[in-house]
Parts: sequence; C-alpha cells; structure tokens
Amino acid sequence: MTIEANDPALAIAEKPASLRPVLEWIARRAEPVVIGLAAILIGLALFSLFILAVGKSPVTLFQLMYTGGFGSWFSVQNSLSRAAPLLLTALCVALPARLGLVIIGGEGAVVLGGVAAAAMALPLAGTAPVILTLILMAIAAMVVGGIWIGLAGFLRHYRGVNETISSLLLSYIAIALMNQFVEGMLRDPASLNKPSTRPLPADYMLGKIPGMDVHWGLVIGILACIVSWIVIEATSYGFAARIAGGNVRAAQIQGLPVGKLIAGFTALAGSFAGLAGMIEVAAVQGSANASLAAGYGYTGILVAFLARHNPLAIIPVAILLGGIDASGGLIQRRMGLPDATVLVLQGTLFIVILFCETFYGRFKIFNPDLWKRSL
Repeated sequence: MTIEANDPALAIAEKPASLRPVLEWIARRAEPVVIGLAAILIGLALFSLFILAVGKSPVTLFQLMYTGGFGSWFSVQNSLSRAAPLLLTALCVALPARLGLVIIGGEGAVVLGGVAAAAMALPLAGTAPVILTLILMAIAAMVVGGIWIGLAGFLRHYRGVNETISSLLLSYIAIALMNQFVEGMLRDPASLNKPSTRPLPADYMLGKIPGMDVHWGLVIGILACIVSWIVIEATSYGFAARIAGGNVRAAQIQGLPVGKLIAGFTALAGSFAGLAGMIEVAAVQGSANASLAAGYGYTGILVAFLARHNPLAIIPVAILLGGIDASGGLIQRRMGLPDATVLVLQGTLFIVILFCETFYGRFKIFNPDLWKRSL
C-alpha cells in the first residue's frame, strides 16, 4: 500500500536543503534493496510451508543450505564455481531487459556455445598453443551464442515476434541440435554410455585461480559484469538503449537506431551465454555432452530479475544462487528430499519476485519526486 503524506518521507523532506541530494540518492537506491530482501524473505517463508507440508523441518533445511553453500572453504569454492556460468547467463537476460525485452532463452545459447567451442577445439587441441586454442574456442562460442539470441531480437524488431516465446522455443531447438551433433558427427567413438565430443587434453583445460579450487571462469564472469555495467551506464550506446527501453516510439522519433540497438544488445547478451557454454566445456566437463543443458540459462533468469537487471548486482546474487544450488546434494543426502527441492525454492523465489515488481514506485519514502518540497 502507498505511504500516506504524513509518513517519514515528509520528515526527510524537512531536512536542510543541502542534505536533499544525498537523501534522494539513498532513497532511490534503497528501494530495490529493501523490496528485493523482502521478496527473498517472503519466498523463504512460503517455501518453509512447503517443507512443513512434506513433514520436514525448514530450520534443518536452511542450516544445511548454509552449510552446503557457505559453511566451509570447500563449500564456498564450490558455490563460486557454480556462480561462474550464472554471471554470464544472467547478463543474457539483463542486457536485453534495458531495452524492454524479456529474453529467457539463454539455455540454448549455452549449449550451442559449448558445442561450438568443442568443435573448434577438435582440430586445434594438441597442435596449436593452449592460449590460442582457448581464445578461438571462446570466440566461436560467443559468435554462435550471439547469433542465436540475436535471432530472437531480429524477429522481435523486424517481424514482430514476441521475443520471450521465440527465445524459449529456440532453446529447445538448440538442445535438439546439440544432441544431434554430440551423438552424430562430433561424437567421440570412445564415449559409449554418455555420448560426447572428444575430450580436451588436460593441459588445454581452463585452469584454476591461484590459491583457490575455482576455475578462471569466475573472473571472466565478473569482468563481463563490470564491462556490461560500463557499457550501459557510461556510454552513449547504453544511454540510447535506456531511452529506447523507456519508450520505443519516442526513441524512434528522436532518430535513435532502435533496430540496431535491439540486434546489438541481444547479440551481446547471447555471446555472454555462449561464453558460459565454452567455460563449461573448457573448465568443468572437458567435452560437449548432454550435461551442458544443466539449467544455468534458466537460473540466470532468476539471478537477473533478483538483481533488477543491474550487472554489478548480478555478482552477489549469482554467488548466493550458486550457493543454494551447491547445497542440493547435501539436502538430498541428509533430509531424504529430492535434489529438485532447490528448483522448487528457486521457482518460489521467482514467483514472489515477479509479484513484488508491482510495489516499485508505490512507496513515497523511496520516491523523492513525491516528497514535500523544502521551502
């Protein structure tokens, strides 16, 4: 409900005029933090009711969730490793969102990016330098991922096809293509029980961060978030995207290249998701196989929405969701709950977060434009 005129916002407005810019800055940035935390707490409360309904203790579950995700140095490293692809798949959602687009097909770009990286490595591994091979694998994955998600942006602008539906359907097509390649022309004859491409040599794998059992994909993901924030907040390209996202018609009247912005941002978003697929191949799996479709693209949707599509906020949120995901096995062993319990929690959080979107802009204390003007 809306805060009335006699509530704390008026007291804030009565402060000396010199403090007003500072208070406005704090108020505007506090809103997503407060509402986001409230959404998480409400989601956890609803999930607790579900756990009680199946005869288990929510307290025990949350304790195990913390232990499995952040309770030890080993758990923290495991969480950070799982957060690495989430950083990139969340950007696949967050960047188009600045243009008002809802892209949920990052999973397709991940799997095709992984296949493209593995295909690029086949003729190079063992003959070309390691650094060159990894760079070419990354480029191949980013190009394929960019084309795949860029196609959804192209269809949205030039043919009027809803990008949410098209990107989701493209994900299913991408998974089918991955299976076709992995079980067909790219299959390693030695992979009998689980079809996969030829494995990368050990010295061609993406290494670990010194002093940590976490691969370099985490650093790549963090750098990608920082670069994305700079592009959005500190470049004319990002400013034009924000304008177009606020009002496409007004942007067109002003002469902004809306079509190029949509194609460019969706392609950039897809390239990050494709890079996540390359990292899974070069740092985790060692080859392209069905494990590429691990759901990172879908979890990235939750990360992006919880972070309010802010690339910098994606970093801590991805680590949090990575920790929750890492605790799934421990919960399964200790409480006898299915591993999908974590997915139920993620789904509950996502529904609550979408519901709480309706509260943005409704509280006067967070909206300086509604404060009583100081005399």
